[in-house]
Amino acid sequence: MARPKKDQAPDLKVAHELSVGLIERLTCPPGVPKAFLRDKDVTGLRVRVTASGAKSFVYEAKLLGKAISRTLGAVSLMSIKEAKIQARELARIVKNNKQDPRELERQEVAEKVAINTASSAQMEADRVKATTVGDIWPRYLQEGKPKRKDAWKPSYRASLDTMSTPGGVKKKRGKGLTRPGPIFPLLSLKLGDVTEDVLQIWFEHESVAGKHQATRALMMFRGFLRWCSARPEYRKLIDRDAGKAPAILENLPPNTKRTDALQTAQIKGWWAAAEQLGNRTASVYLRALLLTGARREELASLTWANVDFRWKKLTLADKVDETRTIPLTPYLARLLATLPRAKDAEDKANPFVFASTGKKGRIVDVRSSLETVLSESGIDYLTFHGLRRSFTQRARAVVPAGAAAQIQGHKPSATADGYDILALDELRPYAERIEAWILEQAGIKFDSKAEPGKLQLVAGTK
Repeated sequence: MARPKKDQAPDLKVAHELSVGLIERLTCPPGVPKAFLRDKDVTGLRVRVTASGAKSFVYEAKLLGKAISRTLGAVSLMSIKEAKIQARELARIVKNNKQDPRELERQEVAEKVAINTASSAQMEADRVKATTVGDIWPRYLQEGKPKRKDAWKPSYRASLDTMSTPGGVKKKRGKGLTRPGPIFPLLSLKLGDVTEDVLQIWFEHESVAGKHQATRALMMFRGFLRWCSARPEYRKLIDRDAGKAPAILENLPPNTKRTDALQTAQIKGWWAAAEQLGNRTASVYLRALLLTGARREELASLTWANVDFRWKKLTLADKVDETRTIPLTPYLARLLATLPRAKDAEDKANPFVFASTGKKGRIVDVRSSLETVLSESGIDYLTFHGLRRSFTQRARAVVPAGAAAQIQGHKPSATADGYDILALDELRPYAERIEAWILEQAGIKFDSKAEPGKLQLVAGTK
């Protein structure tokens, strides 16, 4: 048979000794999608060419009466020698094992995938096992909101941050640096290392500085453990009940409910001492707490924009709802009217009723003033919440419990006690009756029809 010319396409009807030049001249005949050039040396080795001109080495054979085909690779990426080696290996598999090379390849891929998956799973398991409390503490702060709540209470969230701070910052009051928060030593522990014994040792160490603070930190950390136990990735690593070890529980301080409140006989002395305070703002603030039964932060953040002398009402930030509006009683209106309109550092009017020159622009901590009042009046113990509790207990003597609860912001309690939510004008007589009763016990003679004094714009006060 005559050798084809160098520019002539090879005859596809016969086998050829494959060469680079021969493959270059290979073309797909018109009217067909693909064609094959057989190799003379290795049975089953072909060069496939498509109508678009793409060329690849392929292996074809028959197995159990069925044709099988496998692409080896593009001719631009594989040499003829490499194609022959692969084709011979596939021919050996078909002949000796009676198996489809493609199925063997699928099995190999599946095995590799299984190995890689197992390896990845093991790596992930090792990573999770090495996870420390500190690694996921930020996530807990972000996602660990309490049940049935949209978010942490701001004060509780701030306490979580304080409890886990590394310390080492210059103290705002006094000399030296701040100490690490009680929870901070736990942040370096792996989740699996948080055990009863570890927490017992930690609790005993932190109790030296203050048992009540250590107890509060423990309760917060137990919340973290509960949150971890609710997540599949951490559930098997954490001991949810590690913070409930008997050795810890038996050393907790008594969990007694606070019941501090002013007795009726103590109101007069307490009021007189509060009235004599050198800090006018603190003096009015403390008495306003008793007259309204408000929470201390609700009243401390009160702004002049929310004091309506004309329509006699106050709008307070509320724990249950966003805000609540209560009557502005006559004596309280007189007290607030005596407070100066302070200015801030930029000589602008301070918006807060109980203004201060501090960073927040309002009073934040008047414990020293309260302690002075208690000392002067001979009262051993009373908290800010005790003033709120005093309002509750004393108000029972003169108005329905539901009315007093609504003034304080206990709206669910008001309805549970069988009282409808009252309109402001309906609530006003009750608020004025409570105020009058407190003033009577304090020995204050007051003309409720007198006009409140005009407000004065002065420089900032302490």
